[in-house]
Amino acid sequence: MNKKPLFAIVTWIVSLPVFLISCGGAVEEEAPPPPPLVTVHQVEARDTPVTLVFVGKTKSSRRVEVRSRVEGFLEKRLYQEGSLVEEGQPLFRMDSRPFKAALQAAEAELAQQEALLATAETNLKRVRPLARQNAVAQKELDDALGRYRTAAAAVEAARAKVTQARLNLGYTLIKSPVTGASSFAIKREGAYIGIGTDSLLTYVAQLEPMWVEFSVSENQTLKLQKQVRLGLLREPPDGNFEVEVVMADGSLYPHRGQITFSDVALSEMTGTFLIRAEVANPDHELRPGQFVRANIKGAVRPNAILVPQRAVQQGAKGSFVWVIDENGKAEFRPVEVGPWYEDQW
Repeated sequence: MNKKPLFAIVTWIVSLPVFLISCGGAVEEEAPPPPPLVTVHQVEARDTPVTLVFVGKTKSSRRVEVRSRVEGFLEKRLYQEGSLVEEGQPLFRMDSRPFKAALQAAEAELAQQEALLATAETNLKRVRPLARQNAVAQKELDDALGRYRTAAAAVEAARAKVTQARLNLGYTLIKSPVTGASSFAIKREGAYIGIGTDSLLTYVAQLEPMWVEFSVSENQTLKLQKQVRLGLLREPPDGNFEVEVVMADGSLYPHRGQITFSDVALSEMTGTFLIRAEVANPDHELRPGQFVRANIKGAVRPNAILVPQRAVQQGAKGSFVWVIDENGKAEFRPVEVGPWYEDQW
């Protein structure tokens, strides 16, 4: 069933009076001004989409620190600074010679301990049957068993050292933990890399997907909540707002995102709530740190009245329109305009 028009508004087109002038310059006749031309627009209440606009900033969904796990000298940088790197791609190589020597020493110690274990095991096998026959004292059996267990524990400790030495040798080739854009190298070839704060080598920022973060003030939040309670605003089902990204040059980013995080705590420094949206970035068009405009779509204003912009005029007391009543007469009516929707109030 079609909705019945609430009222009709008037858009004025002004016509100037026409004067007929004789060749001598005297006024012969003044024609009456024609009636003004107007356009009548039928106005109906209908559900209208609402777009909330915020200034946002792009951020990597995963910005990873690339650090050295071992101490030593940096031998070579293996990537082009600022380039896109793949997960597992080597980025730096440290001097591996001390770690190779440590691995060889650990393997030699393991071999020595295994030899001692073999000797202890042979001695235990010889003493045990003699002890059952009471050919040797019980203490001799206990000593042989103790030496065997000590040698076995020493072998396990030596194996652990070999494992650690192999890990340290593997850590000399430092790889990217994620696929993304690489940053500049903080350390240069020949620098000594320590442990802790001195171990940072570079950053890798994941570009797919990207985050768009923006802030909503406390006043905005309370205003929106009040409008929802009063039925002046209806949120999308399950709060699934869509985020449209507008670039700095005004162009529309081709992929829309979804809000994935809303901070429950108000920032004491800014008085705002942090909101985060996740946006697909398959072509790596978005980079971290860009300022964008985030258009939040999905909310609806029920039974909103839309009026063309040219029909709203400004007077000494504010905005007003001309409304056609049931008798076809124009009636002056002051109005309070709300937000824009396309080219209408």
